[in-house]
Amino acid sequence: MKLYEKLAEDIEALVQQGVLLPGERIPSVRQTSQHHRISLTTVIRAYAQLESRGIIESRPQSGYFVRARSGESTIELRASRPNPRPSAVDVSALVLSTLRSIRSDEAVALGSPYPDSSLFPWQRITQYSNNIARRYTKWNVLDDLPPGSPQLIRQISRRYLENGYAIDPNEMIITIGATEAINLCLQAVAKPGDTIAVESPTYYAMLHAIERLGMRAVEVATDPVEGIDIDALAKLIDEKKIAACMVMPNFQNPLGFQMPDEKKKRLVELLTEKDIPAIENDVYGELYYGTSHPSSLKTYDKAGIILHCSSFSKTLTNASRIGWTLAGRYHEHVERLKFLNTLTTPSLPQLAIAEFLKNDGYDYHLRRVRKAYSQQAKIMSASVRRFFPEGTSTSHPAGGYVLWVQMPEGIDAMDLYHAALASRITVAPGHMFAPGFTYSHCIRLNYSWEWTAELDTALQTLGRLATNLLERSR
Repeated sequence: MKLYEKLAEDIEALVQQGVLLPGERIPSVRQTSQHHRISLTTVIRAYAQLESRGIIESRPQSGYFVRARSGESTIELRASRPNPRPSAVDVSALVLSTLRSIRSDEAVALGSPYPDSSLFPWQRITQYSNNIARRYTKWNVLDDLPPGSPQLIRQISRRYLENGYAIDPNEMIITIGATEAINLCLQAVAKPGDTIAVESPTYYAMLHAIERLGMRAVEVATDPVEGIDIDALAKLIDEKKIAACMVMPNFQNPLGFQMPDEKKKRLVELLTEKDIPAIENDVYGELYYGTSHPSSLKTYDKAGIILHCSSFSKTLTNASRIGWTLAGRYHEHVERLKFLNTLTTPSLPQLAIAEFLKNDGYDYHLRRVRKAYSQQAKIMSASVRRFFPEGTSTSHPAGGYVLWVQMPEGIDAMDLYHAALASRITVAPGHMFAPGFTYSHCIRLNYSWEWTAELDTALQTLGRLATNLLERSR
């Protein structure tokens, strides 16, 4: 068998096994060439053979997709079209209630925003913490002052360089998780009453920051594959007074998309031209499923308008809550706000993480996590399509660990949330991801956990509950 024939056969087998789903985009010719270490010509011949068999289809400027089988319809997520009117934000009570519900050890935590901690190197980081604590006989609180531990700042800076981007370490401020970084940055660029442009749907932590500071949010149409609609954003900027934008270009929570590089450049160019700052939440940037680390908006920022935020909570440990921001031209303001808000970030977890980054296999750890998440994303997506009512569609995450599920409009996500909770299953209702009720028929699921019979049963139960709610609505 020739090499291209073998590749075509392997891909077809994945389609037949349900690993690659109808309507799902498959890796590009270049990605497949790099991953399998074969020539572009070989991949092109394999894809051409799969096209001729009706297994895949090419779509102009979009790539290759698994073709729907005869008699089978594939429903894809549509780009959002929210009401472009600024509105007050009031989602914190619902989010708090949802987070409390997942604390029960008996509940299947599909609604959790946190990754499966069993994949984290807890013992190693704890060892570093203990060793450091024994070495320091006297601890000076002044060592904890902003901008943070020089050792950690140096290691994070090295990490950016390894991923293809040289940052200015003097721009970095260590924070108590990405949440504090986002809040400080928003406080630095806007004031109460201002309007902040957000993706639709968007991660509720962004909405929390807007709500806490007494600002208003305006939703921007967002494509589930390529991200925020830049033309729609430009129109909003011309029509309304937008103080800042808050976006997640890489593996957005909840949609999971990776914004193409050209679109990231266009977005930064637009914001630079209009002199509007953007807070970039990049907490999932290391959890990519492709062959290379994605670029960030910060990569293309020449004017210092991008306030880049990230943390180790989603990749290394969520117990220490160590994050950071690269705040551009707002650096001094953010550093002052950090001092006024929380004074310090504890040194011990900073130093322990710095030691881990310096001495241990962070890349090896991340490869293991990415592989697990990528496999589990396909399994959960296939399970949702199998168990949920006809007309259900899902996102196609390019990274991260959350799946967005859009159900038929007869199903109210809050009703499903309560019914699932009674069955000891948690979900994140779509109401949490927008100021209004645009996503009342959507839920977000967490697939970071190892797939077990318990998880499979939980998905079957969720599907049955959703079907029952749909039948009652008719």
